Amino acid sequence: MTNKPELLVTAASLEEAAALLDAGADALLIGDDRFGMRLAGHFSLEDTATVVEMAHSRGCKVYASLGGLMSNRLLDELPDYVKALGELGIDGVEFGDPAVLTTVKKEAPAMKLHWNAEMTSTNYATANYWGRKGASRVVLARELNMDEMTEMVPLLEIEAQVQVHGMTNIYHSKRKLVESYMSHQGRPSDGGSLGKERGLFLIEEERDDQKFPIYEDENGTHIMSSDDICILEDLHILLAAGIHSLKIEGLLKSIAYNVTVVKTYRKAIDLYAADPEGYAFDEEWMDVIRTVQDPERELSFGFFYKEQVY
Repeated sequence: MTNKPELLVTAASLEEAAALLDAGADALLIGDDRFGMRLAGHFSLEDTATVVEMAHSRGCKVYASLGGLMSNRLLDELPDYVKALGELGIDGVEFGDPAVLTTVKKEAPAMKLHWNAEMTSTNYATANYWGRKGASRVVLARELNMDEMTEMVPLLEIEAQVQVHGMTNIYHSKRKLVESYMSHQGRPSDGGSLGKERGLFLIEEERDDQKFPIYEDENGTHIMSSDDICILEDLHILLAAGIHSLKIEGLLKSIAYNVTVVKTYRKAIDLYAADPEGYAFDEEWMDVIRTVQDPERELSFGFFYKEQVY
């Protein structure tokens, strides 16, 4: 039997957290909207404590996202929040801002630090730099292709995490672009929310068959991809390379959808770990995911097989 990578999944609620753990997730990513970026859902400290208890009772882990853009005001609130996370037993935090790293080292030094710089985590030297500063894991950029990811692993001094399923962010602005657009159209938010629950999307004139989800929150405006990454067919390549953590992004998905995806990836990971040489992809696994996949959202390899030009 080979070592199994961690299967990490985002959770939007206590109900979903329990369902994902039951489905086979090894770790959950949650957070507070003040400090996290593009979270599946908001978790208070009370909710976080509940998730930690249910995960640890199953031998699973919980990570908190602190990858938001930190303002001076947030820096005043950060130490107390980080200290509270440490006291609750959070296993690690995702960060991009060095201010989070220094705060964790001071307030909760036992917590692991996972460096997630979105699109700029593209080489082993920078990842190792953050490793020497205290990070134990790098979240590899979604723009990297398969060769770039797998060839980087032997050169890393820290763990590597890769997103294997779900939508990705393609644009972000701190400005309230949707609210501004609504006001320009004479319909200032229609009196309703402009958040994830609103179900807004963009359509380009040249690509009117693709819908790009868009929403606003306290971190600004987020535009998401029109398709979903799904590397299930070639998951064995990442497993053979020794990627340490495989992430399923559950943002804007139903609990039923995420549970189905987690169960499918769990089956593939377990079969590979039990017998790498005899492992074979089963097309029926994809059929299971297609039964819950939004027909307007294509399942794709994302950037995994796109040639990069620098």
